[in-house]
Amino acid sequence: MSDEKRTTTTWQDNCSGLRGHELVTTELGEKIPALGANENVKDCDDAVAQVKLFSPYSNWTWYVTEWEAETGLCFGLVEGFETEWGYFGLTELAETKVFGGVPAIERDLYWEPKTIGEIRRTSSRMAA
Repeated sequence: MSDEKRTTTTWQDNCSGLRGHELVTTELGEKIPALGANENVKDCDDAVAQVKLFSPYSNWTWYVTEWEAETGLCFGLVEGFETEWGYFGLTELAETKVFGGVPAIERDLYWEPKTIGEIRRTSSRMAA
């Protein structure tokens, strides 16, 4: 399995230079389960968000619980106009810019992985 990890191509953040950090580092990527890994979890509140992405220019937050390393396709909880589970692409988020070229999405550099249940209990935007 470790040989498999070495040969797998991992999604690249082509906008990390402007942002000053990658949305998902190689180390973080190794901790995020593959797409479908939480499929049999009985309570979605038990899924762990390894990464938190947010826009300091809007009221949107993305909690990554699963991903596909090759493409950057993620699944997780999204707080936006509504709070819902869904798929989102890291490439699209990484390339989103405001004010003529400022990256609009950042990774919470101080994020410690939490279950969705923990996030729901502490978020002022989510109903318990």
